[in-house]
Amino acid sequence: MSFSTTRRTLMMGAAATLALPAYIRQANAQTAFRVAGVHNSPVENAWNSRIHLAMQEAAAQGLIEYEFSEAVDATDYPRAMREYAESGVSLVWGESYAVEREAREVAADYPETAFLMGSSGGPEGDNFGVFGTRNHEAAYLAGMLAGKMSETNVFGSVGGYPIPEVNLLINAFRSGVSEVNPDATFLNGFIGAWFDPARAQEAAIAQIDAGADILFGERIGTADAAQARGVKAIGSLIDYTPRYPGTVFANAIWNYGPTIAAVVADVQAGTPVGRDYTEYSFMQYGGNELIYVADEVPADAIPAMEAKRAMIQAGEFTVPINNDEPA
Repeated sequence: MSFSTTRRTLMMGAAATLALPAYIRQANAQTAFRVAGVHNSPVENAWNSRIHLAMQEAAAQGLIEYEFSEAVDATDYPRAMREYAESGVSLVWGESYAVEREAREVAADYPETAFLMGSSGGPEGDNFGVFGTRNHEAAYLAGMLAGKMSETNVFGSVGGYPIPEVNLLINAFRSGVSEVNPDATFLNGFIGAWFDPARAQEAAIAQIDAGADILFGERIGTADAAQARGVKAIGSLIDYTPRYPGTVFANAIWNYGPTIAAVVADVQAGTPVGRDYTEYSFMQYGGNELIYVADEVPADAIPAMEAKRAMIQAGEFTVPINNDEPA
């Protein structure tokens, strides 16, 4: 190989490197890159807490440097995204459900910055990736247990807003119940907030008064009503059992670590992040799991559920995704 060819190749490589977005150049330098989280709710909110914990764990492993803002109102959300992008972070994490148009406009203005957003829409361009919450498989399995436990055959659920990610979760729970209990009937309420435990508790009590004796708590506060009224509850996203012993018998856990690992790998490989990362919330990646208290579940309910869990993990059964708003 001649000197001129070698030099031209090296120059082309250098030019290509400089043409890469800043977040990829930083990752290629083998340093932990900066990630900023813009949380609409407090990080103690169940959904946000799972992401916050996974980010902290990734930082402890040296994969990222993590900073965050919490309780950022929708009116301030685009500004917070812009401030982090201006500060030089490599990845802005966020939740664009209430600000889809504005969040995408910000990403378009900062092509050198990667964005990963919880979103009901699809990815856009090279730098706007999305993800959805998919602990629906665990919710389905929890429903299979619950279907064998009810004395009234009335099952309640309390959600935040009727967006696809919430609808499919409640519908998956109902499908699991119906698989083992064809006589089941269902109640549901949306509280119009992501974090309002008092309102969730009020909605749950109304369902208990209407006959529900098992509640699926998509929102924090549902288990408080179940505990107060002596009925059973299922937690979502996090493990509520230690907080509500004897009340919460199962939890549909969401693990965000696989999603972080996937986006970190893409950035380090120089792969554009403008894609859908939802798949990493599925059970086959470890993105969700069911945990339950065996002593509080009828023994005859467990074998069928465990068999279905094995089928899901092996790819032999797909939990239906139904985005329709539950009645």
